[in-house]
Amino acid sequence: SDHMENICGYLMKYTNLVTGWQYRFFVLNNDAGLLEYFVNEQSRHLKPRGTLQLAGAVISPSDEDSHTFTVNAASGEQYKLRATDAKERQHWVSRLQICTQHHTEAIGKNNPPLKSRSFSLASQGSANSPGVQRRPSQNAVSFFNVGHHRLSTGKRVPIMQPDHLVDVREMMSQAEGQQKDLIRSIECLPVSGHLTSLDQDLLMLKATSMATMNCLNDCFHILQLQHASQQKGSLPAGTTINWLEPKISLANHFKNGAAQNFPAEINKPASVREEQSVAEPCQLTREPEEINPDEELEDICDDKEDDLGAVEEQRSVILHLLSQLKLGMDLTRVVLPTFILEKRSLLEMYADFMSHPDLFIAITNGATPEERMIRFVEYYLTSFHEGRKGAIAKKPYNPIIGETFHCSWRMPKSDVATDAGCNSTSEQVTLSKDPEGQKELDYYTVKFVAEQVSHHPPVSGFYAECVERKMCVNAHVWTKSKFLGMSIGVTMVGEGVLSLLEHGEEYTFSLPCAYARSILTVPWVELGGKVNINCVKTGYSASINFHTKPFYGGKLHRVTGEVKQNSTNTVVCRVQGEWNSVLEFTYSNGETKYVDLTKLSVTRKRVRPLEKQGPFESRRLWQHVTESLRDGDIDKATEHKRALEERQRNEERLRAETETPWCTKYFLKEGDGWVYHKPLWKTVSAVQTQQTDTN
Repeated sequence: SDHMENICGYLMKYTNLVTGWQYRFFVLNNDAGLLEYFVNEQSRHLKPRGTLQLAGAVISPSDEDSHTFTVNAASGEQYKLRATDAKERQHWVSRLQICTQHHTEAIGKNNPPLKSRSFSLASQGSANSPGVQRRPSQNAVSFFNVGHHRLSTGKRVPIMQPDHLVDVREMMSQAEGQQKDLIRSIECLPVSGHLTSLDQDLLMLKATSMATMNCLNDCFHILQLQHASQQKGSLPAGTTINWLEPKISLANHFKNGAAQNFPAEINKPASVREEQSVAEPCQLTREPEEINPDEELEDICDDKEDDLGAVEEQRSVILHLLSQLKLGMDLTRVVLPTFILEKRSLLEMYADFMSHPDLFIAITNGATPEERMIRFVEYYLTSFHEGRKGAIAKKPYNPIIGETFHCSWRMPKSDVATDAGCNSTSEQVTLSKDPEGQKELDYYTVKFVAEQVSHHPPVSGFYAECVERKMCVNAHVWTKSKFLGMSIGVTMVGEGVLSLLEHGEEYTFSLPCAYARSILTVPWVELGGKVNINCVKTGYSASINFHTKPFYGGKLHRVTGEVKQNSTNTVVCRVQGEWNSVLEFTYSNGETKYVDLTKLSVTRKRVRPLEKQGPFESRRLWQHVTESLRDGDIDKATEHKRALEERQRNEERLRAETETPWCTKYFLKEGDGWVYHKPLWKTVSAVQTQQTDTN
């Protein structure tokens, strides 16, 4: 009670994706147990813009950064707030938690617990017998052999009564007990013979029963919140609101259902000890490095991910992992088994989206704003197919913070589509000289660099440019993955900007969501969601829909879209087809163009040899993991991967202890995004200014 003081002040409140963070004036009313906010301090005498009941609420500091925290009310409403620094956050969190505890206890004293009803299990059908079969006519209650009381057929009660929740809780406890008996019965079966503990059907039953109980617990939690909301914040004594958190730690990799035991340090290979060593901050330069494209060689790696062998062999590991995940659970901090990894980093995957540099360069050759927008849409839709390595859905390595990837493409000028109306030929001759100006080159060079700029949340920045054509693209992506049952969804949060400096145009774009489907059989990739491309200067925009397959019927990988002129709302081009097969473009003049992605030529990227790469460049950093995966040695790959992750955690802990901020190498934070430190638009602008001064 000594700390029960009313406090007020400005905090940032997250509104939505469009509005983002807004400064609001917050007031903690301890007497009423309310958190209120106003537009500003001057409007404090007016009606609050929003109010949260703190009784039964959960106050949670966020792990995104040291400034953010959330207030989760018992009604289900949530405020995501941000203080100016860690000290102010702690002040608000402490006061809110004290107020919440006080009012929650007060409600408990005024609402004594209700007596629970008694339930009994039917005597027949013991769950200890794995041979018990469920008939189609059985409902869920009879399957679990749980008796129940028939409710009165009189007038329906609009609000769920507290004792009904007690009934549900007791019934679920019965089901949980029988589910545990079922698991125990399966695990007690012999490992060989007609029916074994490793039987695929029994493992499936084991996984789905665990997932079902987790889902039922989540549903019951929602009922608790709904009941608390209907009772205007009153909670019965002893009620605890447990937020949706994973029940079982997934910090370890799993092998055949058990946590792996790694050999002692003395037995580890030198490569692993090297990966685990923590470099002193002063030993690793974070200064940007200029990569000479002439040192890069055409890539000869062709790691197609069509091998299903590892997935088939490790089916029991997948089932064990799935049994511990919950629907909607964030997988960012979940360490997944090594055998589902593809042999490249996520940063290299972003580079593979640029495998058609001829289409990329051709964008700026469009004679009109309309043609340039259509060309960009064509390039955008053809980029995803080559970004996938094979038909099997596997996961690229999670880049560690500070990891980088460099590559380039050389594109013969004769292979790039031009336009008769393009008047930039003279500039091309001037800009397409070699660095020493001795002779004109017969190819364009597209350079690419990517960097992992943040670990939590995982954010990557990437940048590509073609100096000769005065065009570049800058993007940052935050990958958020969630467990969706028999699939995994990845949301690509972020934005990209394509700059055509010859035309003074900028095209902003977003990325679709990705889904790994059928993760227990043959996993495959599906894209979904709506993305927008917009050019403010020209007034042209594009809307593209990646359609996920309906439950019944429908085509796979379907995409539709349209390009329009915003001022007149006129559609100038429509597109339909499959993003990994054939696309059909229909123009306003009635002409139709077909693009067969399976027949498009792919330009191999150029990469420096491993011996010339820095220690934090993707291929050198992950080389031992990649080599082990190629050799099919999953245990060794897991050991190398774990060593890299341990080193990252140790370095992160060291920075936290010494309060040393992380310094990026190639990208700078600007607002909510990340921008390459030396983008082409700055270089060209500086050259033009210098030329103007000379003249």
